[in-house]
Amino acid sequence: MYIVNFERIDFYFPIWLLGICYFWNLLRNFGVLGSSKGCSRISRNFTLMENSSTMIGPRGLIKKYEFVRVVVQCLYSLGYQKSASCLESESGVSYKSKGFERLEVQILNGDWDGCIDTLIAITDLNDERRASVLFPVFKQCFLEYLNRGDDSLALNVLRKRVSSLQMSKDTIHNLASSMLCLEGMNLGKIDEGVVLELRKRLLVELERLLPPPEVVPERRLEHLVETVVTSQIDSCLYHNSSVAISLYEDHCCGRDQIPTETVQILTEHKNEVWFVQFSNNGEYLASSSSDCSAIIWKVLEDSKLTLKHTLRSHQNPVSFVAWSPDDTKLLTCGNAEVLKLWDVETGICKHTFGDHGFIVSSCAWFPDSKRLVCGSSDTEKGIFMCDCDGNEIKAWRGTRIPKVLDLAVTPDGENLISVLSDKDIRILNLGTYAERVISEEHPITSLSVSVDCKNFIVNLNSQEIHMWDVAGKWEKPFKYTGHSQNKYVIRSCFGGLDSTFIASGSENSQTANLKCQSNLTFGLE
Repeated sequence: MYIVNFERIDFYFPIWLLGICYFWNLLRNFGVLGSSKGCSRISRNFTLMENSSTMIGPRGLIKKYEFVRVVVQCLYSLGYQKSASCLESESGVSYKSKGFERLEVQILNGDWDGCIDTLIAITDLNDERRASVLFPVFKQCFLEYLNRGDDSLALNVLRKRVSSLQMSKDTIHNLASSMLCLEGMNLGKIDEGVVLELRKRLLVELERLLPPPEVVPERRLEHLVETVVTSQIDSCLYHNSSVAISLYEDHCCGRDQIPTETVQILTEHKNEVWFVQFSNNGEYLASSSSDCSAIIWKVLEDSKLTLKHTLRSHQNPVSFVAWSPDDTKLLTCGNAEVLKLWDVETGICKHTFGDHGFIVSSCAWFPDSKRLVCGSSDTEKGIFMCDCDGNEIKAWRGTRIPKVLDLAVTPDGENLISVLSDKDIRILNLGTYAERVISEEHPITSLSVSVDCKNFIVNLNSQEIHMWDVAGKWEKPFKYTGHSQNKYVIRSCFGGLDSTFIASGSENSQTANLKCQSNLTFGLE
């Protein structure tokens, strides 16, 4: 028996039930389905229906024939075989085109010449796509000739049919190697049941490769509905909920999706609060202050905050904090001072990095919570990576690394982003060490990366926030305004569902919230 290694094709039919009754009723309202109690009525002429120019919908934008065909396909994909067959019979519309039905018969019967003629006759295929469609057919034809012992016919397919497609030499050589290998093994013939299964898989592959209207793209109705729902979500200014969207009405969220009221005021710090950040799991809040301390707050079940630890060890104001990804450790950065590592559960300082001449401007964690990276405004220190015991792993120093104002590591650990010399942003891929530099026109005051690792934002002292993509596909940034920034360091961060919002402080005693997609701004007192 021959043993052939074919690429596995999965059959995936999701249980997607929302809205099917709605579309069934639409069909009745538009006259596609009659009031017959059964499915036995004589179907209307298929060709007339296919060529019909009848349009449906409130604006007359939907072709009735295409609409019905898409619904039939959806019913089949959901497993409603009887309902789909009934709709085909009553409407005279089949989700398979006549050409594909003919192709199906030819492939299942092994009529390869007829199959190839049918595919060549399709006018909506360019040369490249026609080659991608014909190649799996030639491959199946080749293997079946080989299975029957017709080596000359198999070789003819390889020499004339496949070579005419201008496929790569490696592809042709692989098929030739398969032929020689199978001949040498002399394992016998493939069972007829296996041959039939391979032909069915070929049909599935062709259904994926052929363009409309020969086939209806897989799960087309679901795609159309999902596109509309996604569009409504994107245009919803306040959307911030993971609750499933209903198909029964147009989607629109109220302002109550965004926190707008002060529920608690924390007064334990004795001077200005310079930085606050929630832990990754949302169970803690860390704050740092010019009173030379940092505080870890515990988030209670009612969302109120209670003091857990006051961290006192710095001699200068604490300008920055950073949670480890596993939330067991916290870094505190003194202003022009040392960096300290704290145990979140006990509040004990586990390690102090550097001495009093050690100037750290910012720091960030790697995803393993075992390594961290620090940036210094001292050009001799540059950027360095170390473990939690302070052992240096790697460093970037020299004239190419001037003073570092801020830095961040993408949550996947692939990129190191740093702000250098006020206006330059350096994105370094830590796997390939490829880098690029973005130059802003105005000084940068802060940097923040989205949780999906795709984008980052920088605050500028020109009272703008710029959002760039990490991959470097954008030539220009998205720009956001609405906050006030003149004298102080103002920080922004991503927030909300899927990081679709940007929250920024402001010097006018408000917090500016900005919707990423629409660039709409609304302020909170």
